[in-house]
Amino acid sequence: MNHTEPRAGSQTAATDEVRDFYEQMPYPAPLTSLDEHRELYKNPVRRRAQFHLMWPTEQPRGDQEILVAGCGTSQAARYALQEPAARITAIDVSETSLRHTRDLQRKYALDNLELHQLPIERVQELGRSFDLIVCTGVLHHLADPDVGLRALREVLSPHGAMRLMVYAPYGRAGIYMLQEYCRLLRISTSEHDLRDLGATLEALPADHPVSGVLRRAKDFRRPEAMADALLHPRDRAYSVPALYAWLERCGMSFGRWIEQASYLAQCGWVARSPHAAHLASLPPRLQHAAVELLRGTMVSHSFIAYRNDRSGDTQPITFSGDGWRDYIPITRPGTVCVRERLPAGSIAVLINRAHTFTDLILTVDPFEDRLLSAIDGKRTLAEILQVVAKDAGNECRALGFFERLWQYDQVAFDASRKPQERGAVV
Repeated sequence: MNHTEPRAGSQTAATDEVRDFYEQMPYPAPLTSLDEHRELYKNPVRRRAQFHLMWPTEQPRGDQEILVAGCGTSQAARYALQEPAARITAIDVSETSLRHTRDLQRKYALDNLELHQLPIERVQELGRSFDLIVCTGVLHHLADPDVGLRALREVLSPHGAMRLMVYAPYGRAGIYMLQEYCRLLRISTSEHDLRDLGATLEALPADHPVSGVLRRAKDFRRPEAMADALLHPRDRAYSVPALYAWLERCGMSFGRWIEQASYLAQCGWVARSPHAAHLASLPPRLQHAAVELLRGTMVSHSFIAYRNDRSGDTQPITFSGDGWRDYIPITRPGTVCVRERLPAGSIAVLINRAHTFTDLILTVDPFEDRLLSAIDGKRTLAEILQVVAKDAGNECRALGFFERLWQYDQVAFDASRKPQERGAVV
């Protein structure tokens, strides 16, 4: 990959090419209703868990400055609905995408949303800084993602966070084969070509490298989704090592994966493999890289990143020492507890519906179920232990369970409480 910054003219031409693509094929498919999202976002626990995923040691605050960079057809409107006290600024190169967002803005009276037709590379023209920058599925489409990420860094406040998503290479091998196929046949985004392309995909053998992606993707056969995946004028992918190097090159540091269980040696079938202990002994970035290779089918990476000059520990959650006693566990959005058709010895199974790998289930025994039922978003781990696990042996078991809940993306931790704030059990 060439990391040299392109000349202004070539960069502008590349932006125009991507803009023209989305003017013709807006993606995701435009929404006309956010009613379902509005009901979802009424839950304050959901917002609190999302906040502490990015800022574990800080007190939640609603009046943030949030930038949605490359907002597409509805993402910015959903953030404005989710964070009514925040000021949401959204940018996109496509006027068509912004028009769909404006329709939602008017329908739901989203007065906290401000829209601009602007490429990410020119984001400094807004003249503002942001507490949170959301940029998902965009940077990998830029002529030079380094330029885009550096531009976003310049408008990120010193203690801010970025929520990013970029493509991953190994699970998209079949996608890249079909992209080349479409280029060879000069397949366009016309209705006729997309119809024939969809029929061709239906005829692919089950062992084609793209078949797994087709089975897992909910909307792949929709024309706009098919065009975005196979006919986009530009995309690239980042392996875990390439992602870390990219962040460091652009003055950023890795925080955590949004859903981390897929990358950990302690979770799912990887934890039962002969190499589990060896994998777990690796430094985190090497462990993540190795597990990506072992799983082999990741199609994207969603993660949190910070400025590399940020003071303090960006992700301080640890279960060594005594600091964990003051953590308050908060149930993550998308988690479900199943109590039917269970493995032997279990009385429940926990599943995070955001996981793309079906092996990432966490079994719960009777003792662990009592711990689980004591999680109310108010009690610290120490307070839960006072209620459920009063002797040292049980405390050790409990600590192991709380760590697994965190590893499996079942909880986020509010670590903002100081030791001197410990009080009576709620």
